[in-house]
Amino acid sequence: MTDIPNMKVKDLFCNESGYQTPKLDTRAAIFKDEKILLVHENDGKWSLPGGWVDVNVSVGENVVKEVKEESGLDVITEKVIAIQDRSKHNLPVYAYGICKIFVQCSVIGGKFEENNETTEYRYFSISELPELATEKNTVEQIKMCFEAYKSDNWKTLLD
Repeated sequence: MTDIPNMKVKDLFCNESGYQTPKLDTRAAIFKDEKILLVHENDGKWSLPGGWVDVNVSVGENVVKEVKEESGLDVITEKVIAIQDRSKHNLPVYAYGICKIFVQCSVIGGKFEENNETTEYRYFSISELPELATEKNTVEQIKMCFEAYKSDNWKTLLD
């Protein structure tokens, strides 16, 4: 974040002439042997692979792209786990809206490739989670992904 107070940032956004809409953030939930894949970020914390949805890129395409960029793995999307208002689940609260979309995926190939965002990936059980980048995903959000993975009739959660 910046040293500019949140209200000042909000004022800057309010000067935009278009309708204010939230940014989109996708997160991939990938499982293997009852464990979830997390990427080790350069700051030392761990997160589900993901990131901002690019212009003219669909949510599904973005999930696949982000997993490839951060882990080197090729995936296919399976189901949308949840669509959440970030301000209700993650800290710090940002001055602009963010819609987080969690998508369950399956690996179809690939291997880790050096990149400028992450140093490795590993699979973790729910009981052995490392220090998370909680601005991106919390323990509760990872638990939600495990619940969706184990459910045969999961219904997408919506805030």
